Amino acid sequence: MKSPASTLSNRNKFLILGCGFSGSFFAKTIRQLGCTALTSSRSEKKDPYSFVFNSDSDVVPHKKIFDGVTHILSCIPPDKNGNDPVLKCLKNRLKSLSLEWVGYLSTTGVYGHTKGDWVSEIDEPNPLQKRSHKRLNCEKEWIDSGLPVQIFRLPGIYGPGRSTFEAIKNKKIRVISKKNQVFSRIHVADITNAIIYLLQNKNSLKFYQIINIADDKPCSQIEVIQYCYDLLGLTMPKPILFEDAKEELSPIAQSFWMENRKVSNKLLCQTLGYKLIYKNYKKGLKNCYQNI
Repeated sequence: MKSPASTLSNRNKFLILGCGFSGSFFAKTIRQLGCTALTSSRSEKKDPYSFVFNSDSDVVPHKKIFDGVTHILSCIPPDKNGNDPVLKCLKNRLKSLSLEWVGYLSTTGVYGHTKGDWVSEIDEPNPLQKRSHKRLNCEKEWIDSGLPVQIFRLPGIYGPGRSTFEAIKNKKIRVISKKNQVFSRIHVADITNAIIYLLQNKNSLKFYQIINIADDKPCSQIEVIQYCYDLLGLTMPKPILFEDAKEELSPIAQSFWMENRKVSNKLLCQTLGYKLIYKNYKKGLKNCYQNI
């Protein structure tokens, strides 16, 4: 019987479009499996694995970049008009390739405000924020593209170098309290490893086009902040009520607090069998703390 892991090997070539926090982590990890991974940037870099793609200035990758590409992962957000920059510039090129798989990193913001109730992939998206409407539009563009796309809806992403510890260290932390408010989150390593798990087992698992990647424990922001202060051996500042703090918050920060939902990972973890590396914020933040 064919080994499930044989679906990824050194014959695979990945293009990662939009190589920020999640894309960089994915590229680094997939290379450790022997795959080739090229990453896009908006301007020239010395990195031999980097290529230039800038949809704003219509700079597209040289056609040689696409030679032998088997997998695409797009981490690029919508443009100002709410359209997908990758499909706008590269759809025909991508459709001409013999792609095995295309991944698109979206957001659980497309579910909107559920008053703290759970949401899963079977729930109809009901975006509240303009940026989430744009994301949903991009999801639809990818689904309608005819490409073998899989969409991953992500909540708040954190990991080493990008966590509450940095906010505390840089004195940019806001300890805000809002009754019954919860947030879902995911460690960057689980985004990468969940996707790799699905790719390695794609021959034996049922294909789902939309999958949430979130940890097991949605919780309040204060709970997370308190835990970080405890690990650091520091005293957390006294919380400010959201109603008292909101006037000082930027519109984007205010919008962060206007939605309340718990994101279910049952499809990924129970139906498809992925085992989280960091099941909750405590395990994930201990990893971040070790890398400070």
